[in-house]
This record gives sequence, structure tokens and C-alpha cells, in this order.
Amino acid sequence: MLYICIPAFDEAPTVGLLLWRIRTVFEAHPREYEIIALDDGSTDGTFETLKRYEKVLPLTVLRNETRGGYGAALDTLARAAAKQTRYPRRDAMIVMQGDLTDRPEDLPELAKRFDGGVDCVVAEAGPSAASVPKEIRRLRRIAPWLMRRYVKVDGVTDPLGTLRLYRIAVIRDVIKQAGDSPIVQSVGWAANVELLVKAAKFCRRLETVPLEPRYDLRPRETRVRWFPDALALYRFGIAHRALRAPAPT
Repeated sequence: MLYICIPAFDEAPTVGLLLWRIRTVFEAHPREYEIIALDDGSTDGTFETLKRYEKVLPLTVLRNETRGGYGAALDTLARAAAKQTRYPRRDAMIVMQGDLTDRPEDLPELAKRFDGGVDCVVAEAGPSAASVPKEIRRLRRIAPWLMRRYVKVDGVTDPLGTLRLYRIAVIRDVIKQAGDSPIVQSVGWAANVELLVKAAKFCRRLETVPLEPRYDLRPRETRVRWFPDALALYRFGIAHRALRAPAPT
């Protein structure tokens, strides 16, 4: 089983199309899947859009009445997938965005790596294309310099991406280690880095795959702001300077 976890905030124009494209992908590449979508306090009808698809898709819709932020959304979705699974060693959680940045057509590639025994698959972006927003280009230029002294996951050159696959047994280990605390406490892209660093400690095999995000398909502007997001990455690096993920075997 693949649990497709989608955090969504004000994504009504795109989230319905995303769900339908996921369905189309798994019609062409049949396998069991369940979508878990979290409406994080949206005000534009995202929740109502999601609910319309519950009758026609294997979909669970969660909702925060007020916005908790991306890091809190990752925590909620990870715990939901870990709770729903019956076979944590055989099932996986895939995190992807609700704005069409992450392509459903790339999901079979992640699943293929997982079927080959990989515990964590990290989608890495290639050279910046013209469609990449200026704020994201700036953040990607400065992020490696901010993190290289403090945070390292061997074999991963791009720890910032949002499209990831984690074996649920690994996620359960992360949850167990966190105890009553959230599994990630960072905000923005730093939350992706924090979850990867923590999960990598429990991975026997970790692989990367080059997959380009699409910034030209969503109708809204990026929510990334390079300076506050860079500051969040720096604070995460300082707070976790002692963490070193083991090399994948």
C-alpha cells in the first residue's frame, strides 16, 4: 500500500486536478494506494473540493480549523499514515504538494525503487530552469552554504525537495523517537530537511532520483520567501549540528 500524503493550504484551483491525475496514474500502473489529504485551515474552498472526491477515490480528508503550518502538517500526515497501515514494513508514505509542483506521473518511479527494497527515496531537482521562481532560485543557491557545516545526509545533494517516499516502518521509528513531541519542529523547507535527517537514521537503504518539480502549472505565486526560509534553515542547522545521518548501505 502506498499512502499519498498531501498537505494543502488554499489549493482549491489545483488539488482536484491533482487527485484526478493520481487516479489516472494508478489506473495505468495498478497497485493499492490511499490518499490522505490535510486541509490546513484553508479559506478558499479547499476542504469542500477535497470532500467531493471522497466518494470516487480512496481518499481520507483531514482538516485543521486554523493553519498549523507545513511542519505541523507533515507531523499530522505521518502519524495518520502510520496509524492506518497494517503492514509498516510493506507500506510506504509518499509526501507531495497539492499545487501541481510535484508530478503524479513521477510516483511510479518512487514506487519502483521502494519495491526494490529502498527505505527512503528522495526526489532531487536538477539545474534551475527558467520557470523556477526567483525566490526559490535564491534559496537554493544559499541553502547548501547554510547547511553544509551542520546537516549532512550521505548520498543526498538536494535535501530541500518536497517529493519523498518513506517506508512506514521508518516513520514509526521517527515517531517513537519523538515521543509526545512533533516529529518535525521546523517551518517551511527546513521541515523537509529535518524529517529527512531523522528518517535517514533508521534507513537501511536510501536512494535519490532526479525528478524536476513544475512551478509553471500552478496558478498562484510561490509562498517561498528566500530570507525567512533561509533563516529557518540556518536555525535548524544550528539546532541540529550534532546530527549526522549514517551513510546508506
